[in-house]
Amino acid sequence: MLALTHMAMMNSICILAYLWRLKMIPIDNNSRKIIINKVGSITLALNLFLAIFKLMAGILGKSSAMVADAIHTMSDAVTTVAVIIGAHFSSSPADTEHPYGHEKIESVVAKALAIVLFLTAIGIGVGGINTILSGNFSTPTPIALVAAIVSIVSKEWMYRYTVNAAEKIKSVALKADAWHHRSDALSSIGTLIGVGGAIMGFGILDPIASLVVSALIIKVSIDIYITGFKQLVDTAAPLEIRNKIFEIVKNIDGVERIDEVKTRMHGILIYVDTEISVNSTISVEEGHKVAEKVHLEIENQIDGVKHCMVHVNPYK
Repeated sequence: MLALTHMAMMNSICILAYLWRLKMIPIDNNSRKIIINKVGSITLALNLFLAIFKLMAGILGKSSAMVADAIHTMSDAVTTVAVIIGAHFSSSPADTEHPYGHEKIESVVAKALAIVLFLTAIGIGVGGINTILSGNFSTPTPIALVAAIVSIVSKEWMYRYTVNAAEKIKSVALKADAWHHRSDALSSIGTLIGVGGAIMGFGILDPIASLVVSALIIKVSIDIYITGFKQLVDTAAPLEIRNKIFEIVKNIDGVERIDEVKTRMHGILIYVDTEISVNSTISVEEGHKVAEKVHLEIENQIDGVKHCMVHVNPYK
């Protein structure tokens, strides 16, 4: 068991070290895929190890809570596989059937992960309620405490590792996976409290802690689902981005008036449609040059803009 604990700590240290390497990778579509695959592979391997480790500790330590925690960790491995699959397809280039690209696949995966999180939380909550109603409280051995501590430390480091990568590449699916790691850490905290309480004679602490963990996970799952949903229904970009577009366009020489600016989220990317008015006496070529400058300035100055369409109107 000490050897398993040492392996868990070493794997976690490797995760922290890899965080620094992410800063050196330029972020483009292919780099996003590389980062997601590497993050997914590392967390998948560690999740499988933790699941086996906690299952052994739960059986040897006679802790049903730890066995359930091991099953929760196994669900993390399943969702990580889903994230890797989502990254593979969403990074595919545009084709005849999907001329706008495949970025929305990542949002679909995020919604699916949110549902898995929600169902996991419901399962934890129902289990806690059933235990309270039945009054069937077990008394585990200290080995379950060791497993809970190793799980908390490892899963919290996995959360920080994954969420840092998710924020760097603006990946909703990877962020959802990060919160699944955090949910497992919270679950292990509940297990630690429950096991410790049961050893001290307060067996009811285990199911009470599981209810608190369940409520926290439900909130996170709802937030992630809403974010993914907004990215699938052409929700406008955040207000600060829309305001920045107005500022950029109005300061471009040749733009007499901004007639309209519309934005829509396409997965994590943004499409911009704008109408501008130019002097009606200039040539078509001159008007086109103004529109081209608007197009380039918006795409160059605002991160995440995939394409900007500019329509030119005559200004009298």
